[in-house]
Amino acid sequence: MKKLLKFLKNWTLPVAMLTGVCVYLLFSWVPFLAPIGDGYAPYNEQVLPVFMFLMLYVTFCKVNFHKLLPVRWHLWISVQQTVFILALMGLIVGFNISGEPLIMLEAIMVCIIAPCAAAAPVVTAKLGGNLEEMTTYTFLSNFLSALLIPLCFPALPQASEAAEHIEFWPLFLQILWKVSAVLLLPMLLAYVTKHMFHRLHQRIVAVPDLSYYLWGGSLVVVTGTTAMNIGNAWHDTSVWFLVSIAAMGLILCIVQFATGRFIGHYFGKTVEAGQSLGQKNTAFAIWVSTAFLNPLSSVGPGCYILWQNIINSFEIWSYRKKGLEKTA
Repeated sequence: MKKLLKFLKNWTLPVAMLTGVCVYLLFSWVPFLAPIGDGYAPYNEQVLPVFMFLMLYVTFCKVNFHKLLPVRWHLWISVQQTVFILALMGLIVGFNISGEPLIMLEAIMVCIIAPCAAAAPVVTAKLGGNLEEMTTYTFLSNFLSALLIPLCFPALPQASEAAEHIEFWPLFLQILWKVSAVLLLPMLLAYVTKHMFHRLHQRIVAVPDLSYYLWGGSLVVVTGTTAMNIGNAWHDTSVWFLVSIAAMGLILCIVQFATGRFIGHYFGKTVEAGQSLGQKNTAFAIWVSTAFLNPLSSVGPGCYILWQNIINSFEIWSYRKKGLEKTA
């Protein structure tokens, strides 16, 4: 039993992803379970925000709110993200790209333009990084994405039909509201809990890795949803094209983590900067791509979930191994 618990602790993220895929396949392929899955489907989108809310609430209970201030590496990571987006926009619009190449570039774009994952502070804390700096950047990143998306998407050929009648401010406020509901409310409640309900606060922070395991639960839901999206896309395009999107997602994931860590090493913040640029809110990216772009582009962030969490799992395993070696 101890070995099993240790295995689950070290490999929570891959186990959560595998569980999500298996649950989807089970309810899709087993005939008598299919009606149950169909009945649950309308509630699936409501489950993930609950997980995210609880995870962030627990995380913010551990935050020193007096330290939530912008620092220099925040600026350079934001600049790098913006440069990536402008380069892609120039490529798409300048060369009038269409068809499958456009879908591929849209899949790449949503993985770049997506904000830093709300779970990034959780992973950063697990890796010994600065929780307050990561939490601050999470807010800055979401605001940047809320600004870039309504500015860029109407110019995309694939998005023109869906977005041409949406004015800047309604779309901007729609995205900003969606982000704020996930980020600001749990932060406000955590602040109230920390300063007014001391016993509850002590009980929450006393549970080790609670936010981490809540994230694992949310990952089950996200991975299952991604498997469903890929299953639906299977009939609309070739297997080769889906594999190409997945492979491009892997390359992009490595590039973003590496670029972030490269920028961060100038400020002594390799962990924080790497997670900031590499770990994306893929659930948000999937929503954006299905709402405003070709639905097939959602396969990009769907596969990005797998790659970024494999990297996160390896980072956490490596960090724990180094810690054990130091104490040995």
